[in-house]
Amino acid sequence: MAINLDDPKKFRPLVGQAHQVAMNMLRPISRKYDKAEHAYPKELDMLAAMIDGLSESGASEGAGAAGVKRDEKVDDAGGVKNGTNLASVMSIAEMCWGDVGLLLSMPRQGLGNSAIASVADAEQQARFEGVWAGMAITEPGTGSDSANISTTAVLDGDHYVINGEKIFVTSGDRADAIVVWATLDKSLGRAAIKSFVVPKGTPGMSVERLEHKLGIKASDTATIRFEDCRVPAENLLGSPEIDTKQGFAGAMATFDNTRPLVASMAVGCARASLDLTRELLSQAGVEVDYDRPALTQSAAAAKLLQMEADWEAAYLLMLQAAWMADNRQPNSLEASMAKAKAGRVGSDITLSCVQLAGSLGYSESELLEKWARDSKILDIFEGTQQIQQLIVARRVLGLTSAELK
Repeated sequence: MAINLDDPKKFRPLVGQAHQVAMNMLRPISRKYDKAEHAYPKELDMLAAMIDGLSESGASEGAGAAGVKRDEKVDDAGGVKNGTNLASVMSIAEMCWGDVGLLLSMPRQGLGNSAIASVADAEQQARFEGVWAGMAITEPGTGSDSANISTTAVLDGDHYVINGEKIFVTSGDRADAIVVWATLDKSLGRAAIKSFVVPKGTPGMSVERLEHKLGIKASDTATIRFEDCRVPAENLLGSPEIDTKQGFAGAMATFDNTRPLVASMAVGCARASLDLTRELLSQAGVEVDYDRPALTQSAAAAKLLQMEADWEAAYLLMLQAAWMADNRQPNSLEASMAKAKAGRVGSDITLSCVQLAGSLGYSESELLEKWARDSKILDIFEGTQQIQQLIVARRVLGLTSAELK
């Protein structure tokens, strides 16, 4: 049976709109905010208002990171329609063709919003609608081992008291609230880890510093300290019950939603590098012939063909993970596969494009060097390459985290 790999027709207008935004609004200010690290891109306020207007009118579905959630619309045959997840990854890839750091800086499009969409109950979904939420997982000494979180949340009356430190919090100083992962009982392991929505300005929560980074400089990355920070009990996302049989399932549901998002960011950034490099090669007299084998063409053309094949694989894995989420199929394996492939391919492609373009690639006269710097984080956050490979191995072999470390 033939497989149609074209973009779904219903999403083509959205993808087209996202591409226009990337080209006409993000690209022109990309270098400006790469040089002005920690300066808030005020131009994004107008863009966020536009997206809000489209969402309210029903003209936009899944236009940003906040849109990722399980779509439960059913079609006439009783099946679940492709929906928000697929629309989100496709539009985000286009926006990151413009600029990854600026996409990560967009109001109300934080990764914490995806955590709320994944775990929150109906009442919380309504209460936190419109809130711009960052996500605080990583701690000093824990790295990608999210199950080893030491930040604590202790119930005291109708509040939880949070103590601990979080690092590398995207939009940590700009967001309206932070989704903080903390343990209710360290002795109970992964099952006791819950997430809490902590509004900005809550006493006991303080931004210690903003990091200076290799890439995505338009996006602020904060270290946040919690000292006897009191959060209303109803801000615990999902159920407060500790189910040792369920284990880390609640937290993993967040990752299953956010990892395809990060894959889409890498796909978009890599696509930008490929498009510009192909154009620069053409100007230099190197044309890629898609009707001839790579071995009969120049080394530069053959390299570009190989990179495009790798990109296509990452893109299709990203679509598969998102499609499975929309159709309510378990996608933990596919989400990690997409994140691992796209993260590695994104770094490889952007650096290879710098190499192929030579002095133009290394200089600031083009954005290739910037994309190479931006893409590296996409192979690191939301679980490093090594962690994704470990998760994939566990899923394929049917082993637990205790059996395969």
